[in-house]
Amino acid sequence: MSKKIIIVILTLIPFILMLGAIPFVNRIEPIILGLPFLHFWLFLGMIITPLCTYIIYRIQKSEGSIE
Repeated sequence: MSKKIIIVILTLIPFILMLGAIPFVNRIEPIILGLPFLHFWLFLGMIITPLCTYIIYRIQKSEGSIE
């Protein structure tokens, strides 16, 4: 897989996670770690978004496009 495709996928993951999937996860049950499912989903998004951003940064730094 090309690095540009990986960057595009990593850019779309947080967008889909936070906006695209909300209608499907908008429910209370199941309770995960004491949180309703929607709150857990949003918390998971807050963890995954910086990870995707960091991976994109590392890919671009390895290509030399960031100095």
